[in-house]
Amino acid sequence: MSERLVVVGGDAAGMSAASQARRRRGADDLAITVFERGNYTSYSACGIPYFVGGVVEELDSLIARSPETFRRKLSIDARLGHDVTEIDVDRRAVRVRDHTGEHWEGFDQLVIATGAVPVRPAIDGVDAAGIYGVQTLDDGLAVRDALDDGRPRTAVVVGAGYIGLEMAEALVQRGLQVSVVERSPQPMSTLDPDMGAPLAEALQSIGITLYLGESVVGFETRGGHVRAVRTEARTLPADLVVLGLGTRPNAALAQDAGIPTGVTGGIVTDRRMRTGVDGIWAAGDCVETVHRVSGRAVHIALGTHANKQGRVAGINIGGGYATFPGVLGTAVTKICGIEVARTGLGEREAEQAGFAYQVTVVDSTTRAGYYPGAAPIKTKLIAEQRSGRLLGAQIVGEENAAKRIDALAVALWNQMTVEEMSGLDLSYAPPFSPVWDPVLIAARKAAESIEATAAGRQ
Repeated sequence: MSERLVVVGGDAAGMSAASQARRRRGADDLAITVFERGNYTSYSACGIPYFVGGVVEELDSLIARSPETFRRKLSIDARLGHDVTEIDVDRRAVRVRDHTGEHWEGFDQLVIATGAVPVRPAIDGVDAAGIYGVQTLDDGLAVRDALDDGRPRTAVVVGAGYIGLEMAEALVQRGLQVSVVERSPQPMSTLDPDMGAPLAEALQSIGITLYLGESVVGFETRGGHVRAVRTEARTLPADLVVLGLGTRPNAALAQDAGIPTGVTGGIVTDRRMRTGVDGIWAAGDCVETVHRVSGRAVHIALGTHANKQGRVAGINIGGGYATFPGVLGTAVTKICGIEVARTGLGEREAEQAGFAYQVTVVDSTTRAGYYPGAAPIKTKLIAEQRSGRLLGAQIVGEENAAKRIDALAVALWNQMTVEEMSGLDLSYAPPFSPVWDPVLIAARKAAESIEATAAGRQ
């Protein structure tokens, strides 16, 4: 009899784990069943705002592989509309609910890939119709259906993080009057305050009204549907509300089964993605991982991490050997023509981790200044005092700015100093960069600053 692998969750981490396990073990050796409570497998959650805004017209464009493809090509039984409600560690079985009722499914190996869930504040009216957390493709489809069918005119986005701002722009593209409420004094609090100003200006330039430094205290409803958002200072009319307050690990299923979770609320795994229970693995947004710079446990919900962690789990289940080395939190987005990127630690995070550091911020252009289309770019480096080791970086600029974060992420991954970075052999041609790329300028300035500081201590 073949061994039984059950995967809970059919998106990035879960399907990566199932696919990698199958590549190493045939169907006669390993039977793989995936339970997905939603209506889609292997989709791009990052594409949801672009689907809502109409940039991506067809829903199918966001789906990489359907359940039928998994069955036909990989002999993976992916079942949609199947919600796993309980894990019985002793019985080695999961309780599954579908449209026909409930049943128990046994397993020899189990992968928990339940993802993350949007944060919903415990305030009056938060469960009213018309209030959406956007995490799954079903969520995105619900928002787009509401825009198509209900003809809303006003929208309020609560929270100015990545998903909140991307959704705010999408709603403007759909013709709505949009307000964003953020309790921090700037949008995108993962950026340091000095890097957030250009983003705020860009949002306002397309008609988004920002209410910064305000917290939402309640939602007004009529007939069970949201009609307004109340903050500490005002009441904002709203036909539709998007919650962009971030996510938390969807780890309740594991926690209820006695599978250890950590300080972030995510499932604890080792480097091979094994949990504290034999034969049970976890991957994706439901787990916590280690930050490679701070050394601390973190929960950073990104599809890049989820795919890699699922791959690691699947390789190990399939009899191979792989480890997940941790994260830097490298992320990038584009809002209203402004590109934003970051990697590693910000100033507050560096302080919390106990680093003594120096900051360098440089303004440059994305191309040679004389070449048409040259646009401003602001680059910020945070480097450790004395050693000069890069701790983190942020970029805000216009077209062709943000992907420079990848060079900085590679330097950070390899624990390079800013002095070493200043000699990097980066490409140059006027359509792509000034002769001194902004990354090199920032590294050189940072190295000079650290040298001057060290000289002053002598």
